[in-house]
Amino acid sequence: MTIDQGKLDDFLGTFVTDLGAAIAAGNVVLGHRLGLYRSLADSAATAEELAKDTGTDPRYVAEWLSGQAAGGYVSYDPAVGRFSLTPEQAYALADPDGLSLPGAFMLALGALRAEPRITDAFRTGAGVGWHEQDEDVFTGCEMFFRPGYVANLTSSWIPALDGVEEKLSAGGRIADVGCGHGASSVLLARAYPTARILGSDYHPASIDTARKRAADAGVGDRARFEVASAQTFSGTGYDLVATFDCLHDMGDPAGAARHIRQALDADGTWLIVEPLAGDTLADNLNPVGRIYYSFSAFLCVPNARSQPGGHAMGAQAGEAAIREVVRQAGFTRFRRASETPFNAVYEARP
Repeated sequence: MTIDQGKLDDFLGTFVTDLGAAIAAGNVVLGHRLGLYRSLADSAATAEELAKDTGTDPRYVAEWLSGQAAGGYVSYDPAVGRFSLTPEQAYALADPDGLSLPGAFMLALGALRAEPRITDAFRTGAGVGWHEQDEDVFTGCEMFFRPGYVANLTSSWIPALDGVEEKLSAGGRIADVGCGHGASSVLLARAYPTARILGSDYHPASIDTARKRAADAGVGDRARFEVASAQTFSGTGYDLVATFDCLHDMGDPAGAARHIRQALDADGTWLIVEPLAGDTLADNLNPVGRIYYSFSAFLCVPNARSQPGGHAMGAQAGEAAIREVVRQAGFTRFRRASETPFNAVYEARP
């Protein structure tokens, strides 16, 4: 076998980038948990000053800061020996209402803790349920996805649906299926004060958190929650049923779609938010596709394989696959209503 040194060097460059990113994930989560980013967002600091402000050890903090500066997550001024965050870095890493990027790494690290079980699942074909994942998967998932919902749900996604905003403003009924910690349910309750919302998820611990989130936000009287699957959530006559980044995780998405159609009002709408994807593998060979396929191998496909139904769409299913699930359930209208760099937003009507 003849080795092309130039191609090998290119591949090693990819490897070095990936290895640095992999170990950096732990350092980003550490910086989030210890409040290091929040402190740097307030003022530039030396390692000693940052350690004093956060109650941490200066030697550890010095090593952390050096790695963060090398990776571009923290800015360093060698003239004064201080570290700081630019406004953009602070918005992405330290602002609770910003991008909350540490949540993505928390989600990744939590998922990777299941590696031994996922390795076995690859051999046996068995599933690993969402409820079996590490707690950081649930916390990181909320942190990762919530900023996108805050930025888009009520400002662009709901308005893009035919007649839905008017119904919700007038006191409509909403089912938020697969609601997790309830971030989307709370956002909807705040935006539409006269609407009534049912959030459902099959994971009891997530529903406990969702109830607390709603109570803390002052919307517990309008957003209620139940432990139920997408095929069994309660109620009918909904003006809107929403599934946020969860249809592709289900073992029986067609069964969920049929139940959603039965639960909708005759003129109701199903809002389907899914990872942005093309219909072929070639369409998805890009950095975003890589992220979604990688998460999907550890989270989405194993969860689907753990459930009845025998279907595992995966996180890069694409519009054609979603359309087919919707069609099989008897919906007659389907369109892409909106999109972001990470999500495709579909509207389905009976």
